[in-house]
Amino acid sequence: MSHKRIPKRKAAIAVGGVVALGAAAILLPNANASQDGNNDASAAAPKTLKASGASDLAAQLQDLLGQAFAGSYYDSGKQQLVVNVINGDNNVIVQAEKAGAVVRQVANSTSALEAAAATLKTKATIPGTAWAVDPKTNKVVVTADSTVTGSKWDTLESTVQSLGSNMATLKKSSGTFKTFVSGGDAIFSQVADGEVRCSLGFNVTASDGSPAFLTAGHCGVAAKDWSDTEGGQPIATVDQAQFPGDGDFSLVKYNDATTQAPSEVNIGNGQTVAINQAEDATVGTTVFRMGSTTGLHDGQVTGLDATVNFQSETDPNGVDTVTGLIQTNVCAEAGDSGGSLFTQDGGAVGLTSGGSGDCTSGGETFFQPVTTALQATGATLGDAGAGAGAGDAGATADPSATDGTGDQAGGDQIGGAADPSATAVDPSATAGDQSGTGDDTGTGDATGTGDQTGTGDQSGTGVSDNSNESSH
Repeated sequence: MSHKRIPKRKAAIAVGGVVALGAAAILLPNANASQDGNNDASAAAPKTLKASGASDLAAQLQDLLGQAFAGSYYDSGKQQLVVNVINGDNNVIVQAEKAGAVVRQVANSTSALEAAAATLKTKATIPGTAWAVDPKTNKVVVTADSTVTGSKWDTLESTVQSLGSNMATLKKSSGTFKTFVSGGDAIFSQVADGEVRCSLGFNVTASDGSPAFLTAGHCGVAAKDWSDTEGGQPIATVDQAQFPGDGDFSLVKYNDATTQAPSEVNIGNGQTVAINQAEDATVGTTVFRMGSTTGLHDGQVTGLDATVNFQSETDPNGVDTVTGLIQTNVCAEAGDSGGSLFTQDGGAVGLTSGGSGDCTSGGETFFQPVTTALQATGATLGDAGAGAGAGDAGATADPSATDGTGDQAGGDQIGGAADPSATAVDPSATAGDQSGTGDDTGTGDATGTGDQTGTGDQSGTGVSDNSNESSH
């Protein structure tokens, strides 16, 4: 696996366990688009940009345009950045066009959209709701899951209507918003009620120079000491955790200060993808998420600075509100919480928080931005100790290559057309009997959720048949 502790025994946890990336190869030519657009600052022709370049340009234009900036998104078909401006000031438009963006004039300013979101927070913080700004429509998109009915729906609907049809829209999700459970490439912790199971996100270096990793905040709140094997001795301890509130992230330090934690994603067959930078998400860009339960899935970023109101896991009448998340149409199911969201270019984008739906019908999934987690914890993305690839890290893979030989299902991909023949494992062989995995308590019938004997390089995380296991 890609997370190695050298010269100690090889850790059995991987950075989001990305296998069968080739299943999404149909999307990757767009992600590989050259960034050789017109560099003449006086030319108004939009630049052709990779997703990472679009993210950088969006940040620059936000600073340049100030109050005139009203959001941006990436047009993946044309490989161009579209920037919203709120006035007809020709100088503003010229500046954005010279920088290489497509400029679009819109009605709602960033401050007006933020005010609408604040109204929703005050009047409609209801479990099972979420909202985020959609720069493509220049509106706040409000989503309600299947639990929002009766008076709760009436309250939400009337609040959205009060904002005006030109400011906000309301849609219904068939699933239920929850933090995802039953681990991907798993890390484990023993607690009073049994065992908690989560997924590792990205290896990082803590501010004191020690090796560490990022995972979901609700995992770090649930348990302090983490192992790389079920029932094994702890190898890492939670240093910081945030959930709910302003994020869903944890910094977990390896107990052995000599641990070498390569900054890479395992894609199976001894191959890895180097994670070389942390990137801010941009609406419209293609992103990848992996979990051992569902295999590789990809899709697009659909919203930023999302607010999600999860039903509280500790208070039946409470709500766990998390702000500042990335909203996507990447599917996810039980088994992905804490895992990594990344780009084809090796950019670390997010940590899986939660969402609704599944990888058959689709849904919404929310992610903690990696850049925010790094800033809050003081950690840096990259290797602690010797460089990545030490030991038996294996070859560095080109994720655009159609591999199809990974040991995990590539699956049907929300947001992109996947080749079903790339599915290496019958999903029924990896999912097991999951009739209880959606229960936030994690105490359902999970006798098959860990039965992953065919799901890649997961020695040490084999059959999970623990009815007391609580997962996130």
